Amino acid sequence: MHDHLDVQTLPLPGGLQLGHLRLQAERSLNALSLDMVRGLSQHLRRWQDDASIALVLIDGGGERAFCAGGDIRRLYQSISELPAGARNAHAENFFAEEYRLDMLIHSYSKPILVWAHGLVMGGGMGLLAGASHRVLTNSSRLAMPEISIGLFPDVGGSWFLNRMPTPLGRYLGLTGAALNAADGLWLGLADFYLEDHQRGDVLDALRQGEFDVDPGYNRRMLSYILRSFEAQTAPSASSVVQQHYSHLMHLGRGDSALEVVSQILADTDPNPWLSQARQQLQHGSPITAAIVFAQLEKARRMSLQQCFEMEFILALNCCQFGDLAEGVRARLIDKDQNPRWRYPHVAAVELEAFFEWPQAWGEPAAVFAST
Repeated sequence: MHDHLDVQTLPLPGGLQLGHLRLQAERSLNALSLDMVRGLSQHLRRWQDDASIALVLIDGGGERAFCAGGDIRRLYQSISELPAGARNAHAENFFAEEYRLDMLIHSYSKPILVWAHGLVMGGGMGLLAGASHRVLTNSSRLAMPEISIGLFPDVGGSWFLNRMPTPLGRYLGLTGAALNAADGLWLGLADFYLEDHQRGDVLDALRQGEFDVDPGYNRRMLSYILRSFEAQTAPSASSVVQQHYSHLMHLGRGDSALEVVSQILADTDPNPWLSQARQQLQHGSPITAAIVFAQLEKARRMSLQQCFEMEFILALNCCQFGDLAEGVRARLIDKDQNPRWRYPHVAAVELEAFFEWPQAWGEPAAVFAST
């Protein structure tokens, strides 16, 4: 039994089952705790080996969010309990197990449908990114807003932001700009658009679907069912990213973090979406800005697993030597909205150590076991 995770297996025709995992932490906008990560991983691994499970549905309880990130408050507590720079067992466990879960979803042998309504941020993006069938709705709002708290776009952000044109991935990572469903579809972050009110009807259709033991057939059947509902609707809002594509490509081009950050901050376009993104970068962590530029450059030559391994070291260094604790304090704990970042601007950041395992911590921890 895992807190804040509702687990069901629903009968399908022919003696098969649908595995249904629902995040149930509505007060925290379904933010992922370590226990929730472990529960998701446990059931997904078991269902992958269970021939009766034809497909899996992952969604979130309540109306406001699919998953608005990870349990940052608990992470802050673990940092606060330790001397500065000390090795943090909770952080190691959380990030390693979260990234293993994300990797499992990317490589899952059976179809996974993620219904990503409402807020989809941070850890929620990690759950969405690897699913075989990714649904956004009229309420979906996607973002990787780590610039505001001193982390960086993790949970595979090094991978999925690099599936976009380089300047565009940089811009979204640096600013944490919010995306609507049309943006998500246009950028390849999702596959289907449906309305919030259709969730129950979709679940009913899945429970009546003629699925099989063949995962390939089940993927095609799931796509067919979702397309039958998608034909009834289309996003009411247009893609802001598509509208400003040329401008964003210009802003994100450059040979250094300083050049790109300077271009974005010097932009004078009064569009509210662009202005909000600009402000988030202006008031965000210089360490994060430096990391985003470097991580995306390094990840262009990496496999997905290598991206997660790089992000693991980055995340731990952000916890113990970076801006994360101060960012969370200012945004979520004391809520004074006045973080005191370690560096005055991106050009001053001493970056390379963030990509290295600290020698003082002893033997490096691994996200994935050697094969």
